Amino acid sequence: MSHAVVDGRVHVRAPGKLNLFFEVGDAQDDGYHEVASAYQAVSLYEDLWAEGADEFTVSISGSVDVSGVPADDRNLALRAARLVAQRIGHTGGAHLEIVKHVPVAGGMGGGSADAAAALVACDALWGADLGSAQLHQLAARLGADVPFSLMGGTAIGTGRGDQLSPALAKGRFDWVVVPSEAGLSTPEVYAHLDALRTRPDIVSA
Repeated sequence: MSHAVVDGRVHVRAPGKLNLFFEVGDAQDDGYHEVASAYQAVSLYEDLWAEGADEFTVSISGSVDVSGVPADDRNLALRAARLVAQRIGHTGGAHLEIVKHVPVAGGMGGGSADAAAALVACDALWGADLGSAQLHQLAARLGADVPFSLMGGTAIGTGRGDQLSPALAKGRFDWVVVPSEAGLSTPEVYAHLDALRTRPDIVSA
């Protein structure tokens, strides 16, 4: 992931992802599930611009339906910006402009990509120079998929999905993605899986 600075604004582009393999274990004490996954970044991107401001605000638009994306403190990108500010002791805020192209609530990591982009953008905006290790730590605090969104490429993820090992991928792969008219909430999907696993008539899920 790279960034560019134009007229005092930092622009970062972050890719969506596919899970080529996904195995889900039991829920842990922190509420997350143990997973094993093969992550693949795709050429479907989120664009984020960050500029200095007195408060933390976000505007959201895009080529996909963004009506369900929160523009308050539930927004992962805003939370990411606040985390960077807290880490470096920055007392100001930032305005984030997000243009989304990854389907919302489609399991392709659009919100995680926004958060990763915000980490990189605010790090550059405020000259924090936190480095990849510290940014990864902040990413892991935001969500299970944010560390991969920060890394990109192809990787094997374990733990919550945040323990990543880069994987070699050769050649070109083309994917056909057909969005549904209705999205799925990740917490609700995991909760349904947990409920299914308690049913005696289901051997495995």
